[in-house]
Amino acid sequence: MVATTPGTSPVPPRETRGRTLDAFTADLLQRIEITRSDLHRAREAGDLFTMDVEQSELDDLRRLAQEHGVQVA
Repeated sequence: MVATTPGTSPVPPRETRGRTLDAFTADLLQRIEITRSDLHRAREAGDLFTMDVEQSELDDLRRLAQEHGVQVA
């Protein structure tokens, strides 16, 4: 069952590589990819502060994924 707020439609699960992802999983994986990309750009720019921030964010997202059984490549 997909939770919705009154007046909104549920977001259907999306399928990727033969697996169905719920909105939480899809959002989490997307956030991980964006954070990886931001970390890569910070490394290329030599921006140590942003590298630390993005690495911390990536560590938190990976921990969250592990707690919820989401496999991250």
